[in-house]
Amino acid sequence: MSASSNSTAFHEPADGAVDRHNGAAFFDLDRTLLAGASGEVFADAMRLAGLSSKPFPGEKLLFGLFNTVGETLPSMALARQAVTLAKGHSQAAVSAAADQVADRLVAMVQPFADAAFEMHRTAGRPIVLATTTPYDLVKPFADLLGLDDVVATRYRVREDGTYDGTLEGPFVWSAGKLEAITAWAEEHGIDLAHSYAYSDSVYDTPMLDAVGNPVVVNPDPRMMLMAAARRWPTMNLDVSPGVAKIPVVGPEVQRLALQMARPAAYPYARFEISGVENIPADGPVILCANHRSYFDVSAMSIVIGKSGRTARFLGKKEVFDAPIVGQIATAMGGIRVDRGTGSDEPLQAAADALEGGEMVAMMPEGTIPRGPAFFTTRLTGRWGAAHLAQMSGATVIPVGLWGTEKVWPRSSRGPKMLNLTDPPIVRVSVGAPVALKGKSVDADTKRIMKAIMAELPDAARVKRTPTPTELALTYPPGWTGDPANEVDRRPGGD
Repeated sequence: MSASSNSTAFHEPADGAVDRHNGAAFFDLDRTLLAGASGEVFADAMRLAGLSSKPFPGEKLLFGLFNTVGETLPSMALARQAVTLAKGHSQAAVSAAADQVADRLVAMVQPFADAAFEMHRTAGRPIVLATTTPYDLVKPFADLLGLDDVVATRYRVREDGTYDGTLEGPFVWSAGKLEAITAWAEEHGIDLAHSYAYSDSVYDTPMLDAVGNPVVVNPDPRMMLMAAARRWPTMNLDVSPGVAKIPVVGPEVQRLALQMARPAAYPYARFEISGVENIPADGPVILCANHRSYFDVSAMSIVIGKSGRTARFLGKKEVFDAPIVGQIATAMGGIRVDRGTGSDEPLQAAADALEGGEMVAMMPEGTIPRGPAFFTTRLTGRWGAAHLAQMSGATVIPVGLWGTEKVWPRSSRGPKMLNLTDPPIVRVSVGAPVALKGKSVDADTKRIMKAIMAELPDAARVKRTPTPTELALTYPPGWTGDPANEVDRRPGGD
C-alpha cells in the first residue's frame, strides 16, 4: 500500500458543498485540538487491548512533561518504537479499545474548536485530523467528533488481522506528517496553498510551512519563537478570540490580573460583597449589573475574581479605541461595542464566548444614567442580555451595585483616590439566577432589571427629588447645562 493510503475518502456532504480547490483544514491533536495530551488516555486503551499490562516506568512523568512543554525527541522516539510492541496483537482489539476511550478524548476538545470547525465547514473545506497517533487508536475519536478524515500513522496488518510490527506508509511526525498530508491532498485534489494547518509543535513546522494559512495554537516554547520569526498568527482554542495568555506557562492574562483585583487594592473604598456563591462554577453565565459609575468595572472585577472565573466584558468602543488601554481591554477579553452602528457583532462575539462555556459581564442600561434618570426607582435596560440568554441558554445572574458613584462620580475625571480616612462603602450583591421565560426579550429584560433592582438597598427604592448638587455629580466633566432643565430620559439614552 502506498503512502497515499494513509487516508480514506473523506465524508463529502450530499449537497456537494465541499470545494476541493478551496483547501482543507488540518488539525494536530495533542495540545492543539485537545486541552493537553492524549497519551494517558491512549495508554489506557492499549492496556485494554492487551498491548501492555501496566504503566511503563516514568509514564506519568513523561505525560506531564508533554502536557507542559509539548513534543520532545525522546517522547517521539518512544512513539516511533510503539509499532514493534504492537506486533502480533489484534487490530480489532485495538479499535475496540479506542472506541471505549473516544468519549474521554471528546471531553478534552478545546471549547472554541467548534467555532473553528464551523468556519471551515461554511467555506466548504474538509476538516482533517493530522496526528502521529496510530490511526486505529484515533479514528473512533475523529468519527465521534464528526471530522471528515484522518491522516495518521498506520500499522501494517497481516491477513490474520494482527499487526506485523512495521509501518504502512510514513511515521506521521515532522517531515513524515508533511509527506502524509501532501499525499492526502494529491489524492483528494486539495490545494495546500489554500489550506489551513493548526499545531502547537515546532516539529510541525514543515506542515505549517506547506499550507497557505498556518495557524499556531497554544505554542510550545520553540514554536512560539518560530511563530514570531515567521509572523504566523497565534491563537488559543480554550478562550475567546483575541484573549491573551501568558506564553508557555499558559494562564490567561485576565486571571492573573484578577488575582490583584482585591478590596485591599482600593484603600479609598470599603466593600461589602455578598452572594458570590450564586455564580455557577462553570458553564455559560451572563452577569448583569446596574451602572452607576466608571468604578463599576473595578467592583465587578473583585466579584469575578472571588468567583474563581474569568469574564468577557462588553464595553464602549471608546475604551477599545484608546491607545494602550484599548489593547489591554482586548487582551483581557473585552468585547467592543459601537452603539452607533447597530452591529450584531458584539452580541455574536458574546454568544460565541457563552457557547465556549465562558462568562460574559454586561450592564443592560448601556451607559451611566445622568440627571433625574440617575435617581429612578425603577431600572430599565436594553434587550441584549435577554437576547443573549435566549440564544445561548446561559444562566443570568443579577448583580446590584451601590455606592460606586461615591468613589468615582461621573462629574470627576478619576476616582477619589485620596479619600483614605473615610472611604465610602461600595455594596455589591449577587443574586440567584433570574427565572426567564424565553418567549419575549422585552419581558425577559424587565425580569432581569427587576432582579437587579431587588439586589439594591432599600434607599434605591425611595422616591425623592435630588438637589442641584446631586444632579451635577451625574453629568460628565465640563458639562455646563442646567440640571433643572435636563429631560428625564431612559437610562442608556445619551
